[in-house]
Amino acid sequence: MITCYLRYVIDPDRISDFEVYGRMWIPLVEKFGGKHHGYFLPHEGANNIAVALFSFSSLAAYEQYRIESQQDPACQEAYEFARRTKCIISYERSFMRPVLGDITLRR
Repeated sequence: MITCYLRYVIDPDRISDFEVYGRMWIPLVEKFGGKHHGYFLPHEGANNIAVALFSFSSLAAYEQYRIESQQDPACQEAYEFARRTKCIISYERSFMRPVLGDITLRR
């Protein structure tokens, strides 16, 4: 499993637009076989940083999602919404391997 960590710099005056954008993407990631873990909006601290986390079974499955999503009308609508509202200033993407389940310390 691979988890995509997206760190967004957002316009703090457009948080509600960014929330709409996030709500658009959650079912879209799942439509293409991913598991969305949610968007996380500013609460305390920096008012212009948001995060999204979602997982795919493999990096290859994520790459297939990227290819297919570029042709999907609902995905194009979400991209256009962000462009039109200018709620996203920039973003960076990282991939991580989650550690899940029971953790047993080995001695």
